[in-house]
Amino acid sequence: MIKKTFTPFKNKIWLSSPTMHGEELKYMTEAYETNWMSTVGANINEVERLTAEKVGCKYAVALSCGTAALHLAIKLAGVKPGDKVFCSDMTFDATVNPVVYEGGIPVFIDTEYDTWNMDPVALEKAFEIYPEVKVVVVAHLYGTPGKIDEIQSICDRHGAIIVEDAAESLGATYKGKMTGSFGRVGVCSFNGNKIITGSSGGCLLTDDKEAADKVRKWSTQSRENAPWYQHEELGYNYRMSNVIAGVVRGQFPYLEEHIAQKKEIYERYREGFKGLPVQMNPMDLENSVPNYWLSCMIIHPESMCKQVRGEQETLYTAESGKSCPTEILETLAKYNAEGRPIWKPMHMQPIYRMNPFVTREGDGRAKTNAYISGGAVGKDGKPLDVGMDIFQRGLCLPSDNKMTVEEQDRVIEIVKSCYE
Repeated sequence: MIKKTFTPFKNKIWLSSPTMHGEELKYMTEAYETNWMSTVGANINEVERLTAEKVGCKYAVALSCGTAALHLAIKLAGVKPGDKVFCSDMTFDATVNPVVYEGGIPVFIDTEYDTWNMDPVALEKAFEIYPEVKVVVVAHLYGTPGKIDEIQSICDRHGAIIVEDAAESLGATYKGKMTGSFGRVGVCSFNGNKIITGSSGGCLLTDDKEAADKVRKWSTQSRENAPWYQHEELGYNYRMSNVIAGVVRGQFPYLEEHIAQKKEIYERYREGFKGLPVQMNPMDLENSVPNYWLSCMIIHPESMCKQVRGEQETLYTAESGKSCPTEILETLAKYNAEGRPIWKPMHMQPIYRMNPFVTREGDGRAKTNAYISGGAVGKDGKPLDVGMDIFQRGLCLPSDNKMTVEEQDRVIEIVKSCYE
């Protein structure tokens, strides 16, 4: 059967691009006209106030990016060379790399289908295998909170602390509490594709004044209070620019508006895909309010056409009534719309392939290898390597909040055409 064709979008439909409102330029201009062009100024002070107020923590420290915030969070947590640290597996590598910056060894905890976040059952199993671990890095994927109360309870029983990566979930809540405020320390991001943006930037979040002061010091090259440049410990050039802070400051009043727009996009996809053998990324609406940063979908196993992925290339065989992420993403790109694969799990990445990986049934390495060759399923018949399965069958859809209803309807029709 010949598949339906479409006219390419005249203007590219982005995955998630910045949405500006005008006030950003006002605060940037203010920084310029008052000559506060460095890493101090009114914009930075206001971003720290607004972020702490929104998240519900006492202190926010404005830094150059979310990765810088994660690095200093890991440093605050006391990770030393050789220390094992439990980390979310299905995430962007910025969640994990800061552990390595401090010489730690990431141990990856498998994902759960309920939220696409760290599996509490696998985390408990990991503590049985590595009882000495004292730091757990938890990410909230695509703006959907993980089961953070269960994870916190497990960590408390084992004397471990949480570093919470809320880079993708600013404005999302779990049982009425904002993500970023659960861990001993948390982080948020203002990267160019986030729910609000500064083009870059991030914040470290904490209720501990001493920790906040320490991070401010570390982020400005650890300068001591002396008449000259005095340095007694290692420092970093991580402070946020007052110009970038002007953009973030101008974005903050629109956070809830952006979330509402992203929710509408998610709901339109969910309605539009009825009848297709797919599901949207899960939302635990009983316990959480997501920020709907990215709308994603996962294809039912029996409706997957053959797909093979190497390290940098992928192949698929088109089949009537079936599709796969590769076909859908290539088709969207053909018509000038941007999608993206689901985050490739960290335990599958070449840089971390030798690191430990734990599923809910224990050591996941042998199970992963068996799954690749067609085996390793649990008692429920589902793959034991959940992150790999979601990566193989899932994709991120165009989720730009400037996309019109008509444009999204066309995206939906393009996806549907892949099943013809």
